Amino acid sequence: MPKLPEAMSMLAEKSAPARRQHLREVIAKAVGAQAGQFDLDQKIPAGLIAELAAEGMLGAHVPAEYGGAPVDARQFGELCEDIGYASASVLSLLTVHTMVSAAIAKWGSAAQKDRWLPRLASGATIGAFALSEPNVGSDAKNVETSMRREGDAFIVSGTKKWISFAQIAQLFLVIGNCEGRVTALLVARDTPGLTVEPIHDMLGFRAAMLGQLHLDECVIGKENLIGSLDFGYAQVVGSVLDQGRYCIAWGCVGLAQACLDACLDYTEQRQTFGQYLKEHQLVQRSMADMITNVQAARLLCEDAARLRAGGDPGMIMATATAKYFAARAVESAANDAVQIHGANGCGSEYPVQRYFRDAKIMNIIEGSAQMQQILIAQHGYRR
Repeated sequence: MPKLPEAMSMLAEKSAPARRQHLREVIAKAVGAQAGQFDLDQKIPAGLIAELAAEGMLGAHVPAEYGGAPVDARQFGELCEDIGYASASVLSLLTVHTMVSAAIAKWGSAAQKDRWLPRLASGATIGAFALSEPNVGSDAKNVETSMRREGDAFIVSGTKKWISFAQIAQLFLVIGNCEGRVTALLVARDTPGLTVEPIHDMLGFRAAMLGQLHLDECVIGKENLIGSLDFGYAQVVGSVLDQGRYCIAWGCVGLAQACLDACLDYTEQRQTFGQYLKEHQLVQRSMADMITNVQAARLLCEDAARLRAGGDPGMIMATATAKYFAARAVESAANDAVQIHGANGCGSEYPVQRYFRDAKIMNIIEGSAQMQQILIAQHGYRR
């Protein structure tokens, strides 16, 4: 089995606080300092992906025996928070990549683990989750992509849209319908019949390198089936979506904290009517709301982490609740941040305009706010 890269081995020897501080410094320099340029370029450089992989970030859900640098639920959440603070687009890379690697690590066959996990951990292969379609969002039970069985293979046809990092991913976890059952297949980028169409000029997450997948009678061997045909939804899709929500929930906390920090700095420097902005009571009200919501969102994420660490079945709803609250909190924080910055908040000189655009996307991806409301309410009635 692959050995841990030297940087990861050294990092593993550090205490949890020391590891987080080290990764924060790496993220601030490699991601945060260039996030605005990534947004303008609508892409992230390959060198950055290699750097994140070298630090073990892409292998956070890959067992060490496959070359990964596994962390516990709390540590992974904090990693998502720190990357979300720096760049929502790079957070999206971590989200979809770990969704694929976690699915293989949990549900994959021995052959699938041997083939893909070392490559996913090293960044040699980038994974992407292909669920959404032109007519279907997160409603996995009603996907239109067809998967019919022919001998020892599946014949796959359909279109997937809004797929984060589809432009560069080499491995897709594709969700489709096979004989009325939700099915998950691993599909390599070089599969005949698979083409990828880039999507540009998104409102937010502009460097997430989205794409649309066209699958035209793709022949996928049965050895690429993840989980089982009978339990594809319950086994694979449910756990993968939960993983994505967890990552985004913590990322929302990071982005909300970035909004808060930007406003703290700005209101201490900017003056109007002979006073610093921080001295105006209406500004103080906005700041108080922002501070409270960031702290509350972080506590909800920490609660979800605690339940996940213990394998408590309540972790699913705790994660949905955390994602719902944190996404609303960051949208409110970003809105206030732009308002507090005034015209400056609408220009490229200050990052809050990017925060504002990215925050809106947070309320849509990995289950919209409305979907979370339905899930949370239904859970409440069942209890």
